[in-house]
Amino acid sequence: MPFARFVQIGRVCLVNYGPYRNSLVVIINVVDHSRVLVEGPTANVPRQVLPLTRLSLTDLMVPIQLNARPKTLAVAYAKAGIDETWAASSWGKKIAARSKRSQLTDFDRFKVMVARKAKTSAINKQIKTMKRASA
Repeated sequence: MPFARFVQIGRVCLVNYGPYRNSLVVIINVVDHSRVLVEGPTANVPRQVLPLTRLSLTDLMVPIQLNARPKTLAVAYAKAGIDETWAASSWGKKIAARSKRSQLTDFDRFKVMVARKAKTSAINKQIKTMKRASA
């Protein structure tokens, strides 16, 4: 399968390290073979140069020109519906679930444990009745 995610103007990336971790940014310009100029219009990520090692390329694209202005980028980003598409993707759902789980309190974790035990107990009880009926 050929490589499909290229470093190009308008490519939406996920920041995977640093203070803006798990924020979506858009590539605005390519500085050199290892650094790009990015900006995150909805994640409040200021325009800055980031190394490609701190970015994960996504399949999403925003139709913009080279060195697009912030307002132009914000309009194109909203028009492309990047946030909605990201929230619907499995990658976005996984990150949202991980952040939600990390913000649980001790009592919330206890409630999850009790619910999981109740679910397992109900499943096992149903399996036993099915085994008895078939035997």
